[in-house]
Amino acid sequence: MAAFNKFESFVEAVAEKKHDLGADEFYIQLMNTAPDGAADAVETDLPADLSSANGYTAGGVSAGTATGSAQTGGVYKLDIGDKVITASGGSIGPFRYVVLLNNDATNKELIGYYDYGSSITLLDTETLTIDFDGSNGVLTIE
Repeated sequence: MAAFNKFESFVEAVAEKKHDLGADEFYIQLMNTAPDGAADAVETDLPADLSSANGYTAGGVSAGTATGSAQTGGVYKLDIGDKVITASGGSIGPFRYVVLLNNDATNKELIGYYDYGSSITLLDTETLTIDFDGSNGVLTIE
């Protein structure tokens, strides 16, 4: 499973009401250059994502909205349904990083990213399931 890394700016963005994690639409972007978790804050800070081709759209694809996020005992858990990306008509990639951002926030604030450890290329008809971890959530806020 890929490791999730939150952007440091996410903490401040939550405190300053830039996210409505229960209602906003999340997007994912695929890239092969590492984002900077300490410095990147908004979409325009990111390295370029992949170009539109074969089932992927540059600028990202919708990951939907929260599906069961809740607070229990003072801990908020963000749940998003898994996202499947399918290569159609050719390959997608290479990419190593899957960035999660808030598409509804004014500046498309960044949340976190998954590092798959090495570059991936999806060949025609292959799929990648981005597992947003229904048990533990994408992230928790305590």
